[in-house]
Amino acid sequence: MKIFAHRGCSGAYPENTLAAFRAASELPIEGIELDVHLTKDGELVVIHDELVDRTTDGTGFVKDMTIDQLRLLDAGSWKGSRFEGERIPFLSEVLELFTETQHILNIELKSDIFPYPGMADKVMALVQFMELEERAILSSFDHEVVRYLSSEYPHIQTGCLTMEVMVDFPDYLKKLSASAAHVLFPTALRQMGQELKAAGIPIRAFTVNDESYADLLAQAGVEAIFTDYPERFIQQKSVSSLE
Repeated sequence: MKIFAHRGCSGAYPENTLAAFRAASELPIEGIELDVHLTKDGELVVIHDELVDRTTDGTGFVKDMTIDQLRLLDAGSWKGSRFEGERIPFLSEVLELFTETQHILNIELKSDIFPYPGMADKVMALVQFMELEERAILSSFDHEVVRYLSSEYPHIQTGCLTMEVMVDFPDYLKKLSASAAHVLFPTALRQMGQELKAAGIPIRAFTVNDESYADLLAQAGVEAIFTDYPERFIQQKSVSSLE
């Protein structure tokens, strides 16, 4: 089962920062996951929430702030004083860390609350410019943008995100032309997971931080997990290979 570092190594480092992604880039894992928003002046930045309040020393919506305003914020101190001075990174800065690695890059477009017109095309333009198309997966809870990406960029891998148990999910994914299902991990153990497996649709589960679930998810046909603690699962793989 493949391991993706969720928001970088976000268990030990401040999530979605260069520190978290730099740590992930040095691990023998298959991929990383990150979240993208669009600033007031049209820049692609890596942060999970619509608001900056939880992970920075600022307040307000990302969409209402310019890149200059956002780059003044401290995005690390909330995780510990040693991370003081970490900034909200540009998407280009994060991708640059992985240009010389083999990691798969799962870019989640956070347009499910605010639509961010044009963001999908901006992300694709950057991915193409950096020649990362073969290693990129674009995912979203915004299923309209998943359908758009699948239509306009049929060569790119897409992931349809859901936290719900879906009925006839394989049929729904076919309508979107989505490449894979990205699901809240307990739902992968339900009938929905069985149907996805039978249809040959890749299942990637989030957010898995307890190693005891790994075998269950693997048996359910889950291809990959997103975890805040990739180190734990690397150790588990190493132990399993020795048994």
